[in-house]
Amino acid sequence: MCKQISSRLIFSLISLIALIILFGCQSSAPTEANCPTDEVLCVGLVTSLSGIEDRAFNQATWEGMLSAKTQKAVDWVYYIETVDSKDYELNITTLAVAGYDVIVTVGNQFSEVTINAAKSYPNILFIGVDQTLGDVLPNLVGLAFHNDQSGFLAGALAARMTKNNTIAVVLDGETEAAMGAYEEGYEIGARYIKPEINIISSYRPDDSAQSIGAPRWGANAAAQAIQNGADVVFAAGETTGYGAMIETASHPGLFCIGNEIDQWENVSEAHPCLISSAIKLVKPAVLDILKLTKDGAFPSGIYYGSSSLAPYHDFESVIPQGVKDTINQITTSLSDGSITTGFLPIK
Repeated sequence: MCKQISSRLIFSLISLIALIILFGCQSSAPTEANCPTDEVLCVGLVTSLSGIEDRAFNQATWEGMLSAKTQKAVDWVYYIETVDSKDYELNITTLAVAGYDVIVTVGNQFSEVTINAAKSYPNILFIGVDQTLGDVLPNLVGLAFHNDQSGFLAGALAARMTKNNTIAVVLDGETEAAMGAYEEGYEIGARYIKPEINIISSYRPDDSAQSIGAPRWGANAAAQAIQNGADVVFAAGETTGYGAMIETASHPGLFCIGNEIDQWENVSEAHPCLISSAIKLVKPAVLDILKLTKDGAFPSGIYYGSSSLAPYHDFESVIPQGVKDTINQITTSLSDGSITTGFLPIK
């Protein structure tokens, strides 16, 4: 009997110790409540209106933050989804008051609000994703991308895949600096492959009344370029680009190239023509910035991320290996600087 009681007592003590250890470990794990302390590095994300699962920059930014947490570059990550543009400032303030050390915003529409917040909270670090921020502040970095390099990759691929020696690019607003960079890069990249190639460029007018009809305009611009012999179309503007890709897909045997994100995930109607997309590598760039922050080397100012081409998806067997090798070599050379586009942005 004594031996039985002793065994049960020992088992109970072991169980109690295990529970103490378990709960002790859980309580030591960082939570939002620990954010105001110096020992815990907390990063908060305020999304744009497209939400956290937009298959675009919000989602890529969040995945970069999660990777930073997995790699122990940060201790706690959290996001607030913005549902109304008037809540931009409120959502940033919510994270600031909660004691977050780093606040991340996504999209150019956040630029002014992010700058103002960085001025209001000088002890908090701010990251503006896909934002080229004019003000230089020690606690603010804008994650930007060389759009000319994205265009260069798209142009090189188009030049390798054209049979008619005529390619096209359909772009959004003609006065947008980003669109100019895409267009110039596309031309430079195409002529890097084929100096005498014919390139048709179409800019959607900056008339705001036309914005609702942007997909239709993009489709019409692509149709006109195709009628003039283009057999590869680079769609470089959001909804304008969607229209251009879908129109190209309606012409069997032609190719289209998406932009900024892997449009294969967003525009299924373009699958018949979509050989790739010129993408901005947001996730690894966010991870790199947070690693630098952890090391005490926050890169204030402008931090440039890298560009690449998305997977070829259903066209993996259609794209010749020689073309793939060329694109891989160009991607590496653009990244290390051994190839430069020569693009000079208008200031």
